[in-house]
Amino acid sequence: MPSESTDDLSYHTQSFAARLRNAGVRPGDDEQTRLGKSLLVFATGLMSIASGVWLLLYWLTGPKLSSTLPFLFQVLLALNLAYYIHSGNFTWFRFSQFALFLFFPFVAQWSMGNFITGSGVILWGLIAPIGAVFVMGLRESMPWFFAYVFFTALTGFFDYLLVDIGGPLDAATAVSLRTSVLFFALNFIAISGIVYALVRFALEEKRKLQARLEQAMNLLRSEQERSERLLLNVLPGAVAARLKISDDTVADDFASVSVMFADIVNFTQIASGLSAPQVFAMLNEVFCRFDALAEKRGLEKIKTIGDAYMVAGGLDSRCKDPCAAIAELAIDMRDSLPALSEKVGVPLALRIGIGTGPVVAGVVGRKKFIYDLWGDTVNMASRLSGDGPPDTIQCDRRTHMHLSQRFAFDERTVLRIKGKGEVITYRLLGRAPRDTASPPQAAAV
Repeated sequence: MPSESTDDLSYHTQSFAARLRNAGVRPGDDEQTRLGKSLLVFATGLMSIASGVWLLLYWLTGPKLSSTLPFLFQVLLALNLAYYIHSGNFTWFRFSQFALFLFFPFVAQWSMGNFITGSGVILWGLIAPIGAVFVMGLRESMPWFFAYVFFTALTGFFDYLLVDIGGPLDAATAVSLRTSVLFFALNFIAISGIVYALVRFALEEKRKLQARLEQAMNLLRSEQERSERLLLNVLPGAVAARLKISDDTVADDFASVSVMFADIVNFTQIASGLSAPQVFAMLNEVFCRFDALAEKRGLEKIKTIGDAYMVAGGLDSRCKDPCAAIAELAIDMRDSLPALSEKVGVPLALRIGIGTGPVVAGVVGRKKFIYDLWGDTVNMASRLSGDGPPDTIQCDRRTHMHLSQRFAFDERTVLRIKGKGEVITYRLLGRAPRDTASPPQAAAV
């Protein structure tokens, strides 16, 4: 039981200290403001305790000083803290508290006599400019330090003049007291100035270091985001995430993926009449347009091979109906050719092939790796894009079965495809009229 009582007392003490330290802190305060508020409240508590201990020690060692001034100091600190907690006016709180920290030590020394009889109690006033450095800032702390130096010099000046008022002194004693008072003031000012300068210098260098670290972190963050964008331009997001956390081989089986190949008709003849920069500019313009259309449909661009463009749907959950999205993309690409031809100054035509079925997808190699697809579905789409007439979209049987109720197709044809023999294909003409379209049907396998 005593142990539990001690633990409870320790917990409540720590809880009270935490609440007191966070007094006046608002949810919208930044870290610097939070730190300043906590430091000033903490300093207020320390000053209250120190003034009581200081008075007690004076009484124990002999001098019976009046407790009115220290008690008044503690009351003012407590009342000001209570007003701050109630109002949340931190600007007034920090000014008034630092004014109390600065002025009351001088009042205490003036009430006790000079530097010698007051035991240099004005040194406590140095807490005001030092605290202002941390709470208010470097520039804002300067007036507080100058005020401390002014009061110290003023105290030394009057102590120097009033040495003889306490009673008749011989010349040697008066000179000795004046010298002591003078050097008390000079030492206090010099030491306080050095301490204040060191604190300012350390804090200023720390802030410069923090600024450099923050700048470096911003550059690092910017480079990380740039690297992330570059990686996502090469790999799908889910695949990139897997590669970042593991070195395992990335290879996945997909039961139903729609794959599309698009080839520019007579590209070799077109390129022969253009310079290398012109060929690059033309391909870049065309493929950037295709990239935008694919991104709009939630499809995954796989790669470009010369003048061929490969895209797939169904590798992730971005697209609810990848087969229909691939068909929409093919129509958009075909319909965008007139405007692209006019823009690049070259007549363009496409052969497009679409296949649907199982594929294997993964990353090959460790250097300059690429995300690619393999399987009969990929081969079928590639063959269909190469064997059709210009400006046609040829689909395999599975694609037709999935889209036949929503898109218009030509009569089926039989093509002889290298490596496959005779294959039934369908030519996609466009979107079916809305009044004749019916709900989608699942693709038959």
